[in-house]
Amino acid sequence: MNKVIGILVGSLRKESFSKKVSKVILAMAPKGFKFKIIYLADLPIYNQDFDDDNEVPKAVTLFREEIAKVEGIIFITPEYNRSVPAVLKNALDIGSRPNGESVWNSKPAAVISNSPGNLSGFGANHHLRQSLVFLNMPTMQQPEVYLHKVHELFDESGNLKEDSTKQHLQKAVDAYILWFKRNAA
Repeated sequence: MNKVIGILVGSLRKESFSKKVSKVILAMAPKGFKFKIIYLADLPIYNQDFDDDNEVPKAVTLFREEIAKVEGIIFITPEYNRSVPAVLKNALDIGSRPNGESVWNSKPAAVISNSPGNLSGFGANHHLRQSLVFLNMPTMQQPEVYLHKVHELFDESGNLKEDSTKQHLQKAVDAYILWFKRNAA
């Protein structure tokens, strides 16, 4: 039976570079593993009243159930204002509630950040890692994956232009699989 790894993309934009990276990663799942993109577009902004009043929106329930079923997570995020986009932070909050019932607990994680600029999402990468520490998600340290000038990496069809980037991503996926095997509950 395949180990299922969720891929969370921190961007909703139709032509998102993070979405393009996720499609490259999706095809790199090794034998015995299945990578699955988990979509965030339907999630409402988290409000604790959902749980307190037992009026949890269906999208929130479905998201929590989907995250509970996967055994690890690869986060792919752009950087907004030196942090993660609101949609990704919202997903973390939704999955961490109600208190004591986090669906993130102990799931091995990896972080891939990207940016059209030279800093390659460094701020988003490290800010996300702060949240993952609190959520008790062992997060792969090496190799670090920061994709700079991401807008130059893809052709008009969304395919990677550079083989060196694909090799770097493959190296990261291979390292994550080892990380996962060492840290899976």
